Formats: sequence, structure tokens, C-alpha cells
Amino acid sequence: MSLSISEKLEILKRGVEEIIPEKGLEKKLNKNKPLIIKAGFDPTAPDLHLGHTVLINKLKQFQDLGHKIIFLIGDFTGMIGDPSGVSETRPILTLEQLNKNSKTYQEQIFKILDKKKTKIEFNSSWFKKMTSADLINLSSKMTVARMLERDDFSKRYKGNKPISIHEFIYPLVQGYDSFELKSDIELGGTDQKFNLLVGRDIQKSFGMEEQIIMTLPILEGTDGVKKMSKSLDNYIGLRESPNDMFGKIMSISDHLMWRYYDLLSFKTPTEIEEIKKKTDHGLNPMEAKKMLSAEIVSRFHGKEKAILAEKEFTNRFSKGNDPSEIKFVKISMNSTSISIIDLLSFEGLGIDKLCKSKSEARRMISQGAVKIGGIRISDDNTFIKNPSENTYQVGKLKHLKIKIKKG
Repeated sequence: MSLSISEKLEILKRGVEEIIPEKGLEKKLNKNKPLIIKAGFDPTAPDLHLGHTVLINKLKQFQDLGHKIIFLIGDFTGMIGDPSGVSETRPILTLEQLNKNSKTYQEQIFKILDKKKTKIEFNSSWFKKMTSADLINLSSKMTVARMLERDDFSKRYKGNKPISIHEFIYPLVQGYDSFELKSDIELGGTDQKFNLLVGRDIQKSFGMEEQIIMTLPILEGTDGVKKMSKSLDNYIGLRESPNDMFGKIMSISDHLMWRYYDLLSFKTPTEIEEIKKKTDHGLNPMEAKKMLSAEIVSRFHGKEKAILAEKEFTNRFSKGNDPSEIKFVKISMNSTSISIIDLLSFEGLGIDKLCKSKSEARRMISQGAVKIGGIRISDDNTFIKNPSENTYQVGKLKHLKIKIKKG
């Protein structure tokens, strides 16, 4: 059954923070032809997380309505570093790091988007052909005064913090992407508003009809305070195991749960409101959270694994049992012992590292969140003998069996 323009608008406007110009989306939809919808992601980290899916889910809605989706991987802009929302210059990543990360992005986005109907582009494909004269011409499209209108640049300038020239280039090249791709609509987080508006300016300067921009809310991480980010260790990654994903969603506060429902659930607003009413009239908020956890885990891992993840969660947290499966790793070392601080933050554990830093390891021990073989430890001067084999637990979610042997 075909939908009316008003029905399409209702779907597409859900969860959107701002549309510029306000009537622009309706005007574009009234053309009754497939529109080019663009969203760009700089591959500055190997994993996408649930925060990214707020935007990707909106792409999926456009895709389901028959529009052309362009998932733009910013392998060129990633080398510059997006200045949005940062108080200092970002470190520059190598092309090798960006290429490695972009490969994982291409695998992860198709957990949501239809691979056959999604076009992947890399902005290096046109910027590597751009001459110095072309770049100078592009730079002439924007003034320094306009750049300093940007909130994060303005704060840094007033605070005497350095702003590198290459950071001014970032909004210009992102805007040029919109011209190159002839995008009708560009999506981005609320922190991307300035960059998206520059895209409209660049298109206009080249004689093209300006794109509509749609900004979406920034999802808070599991701490409920800061933007979901891997660097802050408050993220839920798309590649995480069903058990970890389920457990992390269950760890969020009851208040934050409704924010996650609004931004991540595919349930209708009416269905979500119904669940809220039930919690107001006796339904335990934990049960509402289990429904949300099961929905999201099902989306990325399948319904069967979501059911098993819920059973595992109940087994561990309601009944106080250890997880049914604990990952086992072996490490080699020449010394006769290793401190618990060094072991928990040992880089050789890679993605299985239990604490991201030594300071985090000390903090978790001081909070009584570390156990060895089921026994809580409180002394951060504890040393583990070589050889040994123990199960280590940090917090409620992280368990790892480590065998230390002489190298």
C-alpha cells in the first residue's frame, strides 16, 4: 500500500531534532521521485555503536520509502579530523588506520541497511583528483568570520586555544561532498549542524539546488551523561556479543531507558507510550528494559540469540551465578609475577582487556568491583604468580579466564 506525503512525513520526522528549511522536506517529497540521501561517517575508530544507529535507522526509513541512500565513508575528511564539539585539535590518523576502520564499517552498516540498495562512496575518490588551484577556489567560498561563528571555533578562539588552518578546511570539504554527490538531503547529528549548512552554501555557490538538512539527537552513553563514545568507554558496539550487548542495555538507568526507546526502538510512539503507562501501573521497569534489550539484540544477532542472552542475564544477575561461558586467553611472560593493575590493563589482551588503563584498574579495585576466582580483592598491590590460571571479573559484565605461562 502506497503512503501519502503526510504519512511519509510522519515517519521521517519522528526523532528528528531540526529540518532546515522547515518546509523543505515536504517540498522534496512532493517531487514524487527517488531522492539522494547522504550521510557521512569518518572511520576514526573500528567500531560503530548504537549512537551511530540513530542516524543509520533514519537512512533505513528513507530507503524503505524508495529513496537512494549514499553511505559516505570520509577517508579523506578523517585525515583532517572533524572539529565538531571538540576543544582542541584532533590527532591526525594515517591512511592505513582509516582504511582498516572503513572495512569494518562496510560490514556493520548492512546489519541495518539493505546492501543491494545502498551505495558506498569514499570522498578520497574526488579529493585526490583535486588540484591546489581547485582547493584555493573552494576555500574562497567561505570567510574566516563565518567560520568563527561556529560555536566550538568561537570558544577556542576566545580561550586562546589554537585552531589549525586544516580544521577550517573540514566543513568546506564536507560541504563539497554534498555538491559532488548531488545530495537532496543530508543527515547528521546536532553537533554537525554547521557542517551541514556549509554543504548548502557550497551547493548554492556552484549553482545547484541546496540540500535539505536533518539533524538527529546525540545518544547518551551508558553513563547517561556524555555522548556515546568508545574513548569514554560508555558505548554499546554493534559487534559486541549478544550477552554483552544485552547486559549493557540492562545497565542503563530507568530514566535513560525511555530515551533509548525513543531513539533506538522500532516500536511506534503509541506502543512506547503503552509500555510507559504499564510501568506507571505496576510493571517493573526492569521488564520494560528487558523488552528493549531483546529488541535491539534481535536486530543485530537474531531472535534466538536474544532469547539466550536474556536467559544468561537472568542467570547471572537475578540468581547470582557466573556466566555459562567465559572466554579463555593465554599470555606469555618472563617475569615471575605481574601486578593485578598491569594484568587488568595489559595491552596484550587486545579487545579482551578488562580495564582500559591502569587508573581505571585502580578505581575498579577501590570500588570493590574486581574479583579473582570469585574472591573480591581490595589491595591494588596484589601480584599474580607466573604460571597461574584464574578467572578475573571486573564489574558485573566483564569476565575473563587468563592463563599465564612462562615465555
